[in-house]
Amino acid sequence: MTGLKKFETFFEGIIFWSRWVQAPLYMGLVIGSVLYLTKFFQELYHIFVQTADLHEIKMMLKILSLIDISMVMNLLVMVTIGGYSIFVSKIDVDMHDDKPLWLEGLDAGQLKIKLATSLASISGVQLLKTFIDYRLEQEKSSTESIVMEIVIHMVFILSALLLSQTEKIVHSYHHPGIGEEEPEETKDDESKEDSPL
Repeated sequence: MTGLKKFETFFEGIIFWSRWVQAPLYMGLVIGSVLYLTKFFQELYHIFVQTADLHEIKMMLKILSLIDISMVMNLLVMVTIGGYSIFVSKIDVDMHDDKPLWLEGLDAGQLKIKLATSLASISGVQLLKTFIDYRLEQEKSSTESIVMEIVIHMVFILSALLLSQTEKIVHSYHHPGIGEEEPEETKDDESKEDSPL
């Protein structure tokens, strides 16, 4: 092995090892999840204390805030586990009984789609909270309020249609992830294509 080849191997080893620089970032996200969990219970405590005095719509807004926090937590979990297993090191949980379904065949492309779907869901909750706040401030009989309700309703319908299309993309996109074997049907199709007959 020449000196240049040794240097190349050493340099490539450093580049490959550099993926571990991201590991502290994911540990920081875990700590952030714990801190966000305390925020959830803080909001839950405030709801518990104010339950008797809260109006129904105000109560709905408080509950939507809890849903918002839980969805952000889901996003944190996906970024932490998915990002670490794809970009840093594979997490060996294939035989674990509690392996989440969304980890099946996960790769960078599917992770992006799942993150985009989660962000759209969080945005939908925020829009719903804004809509409820708007209804509290406006008279329902006003023309502007009716038009605004129709527009927001159409936005929700459009979002639902786009999310359904995204789900179709996710299911049609599946291919073997890290550590997964290629399906037998695909192997048979490739063998048929390679065959001279």
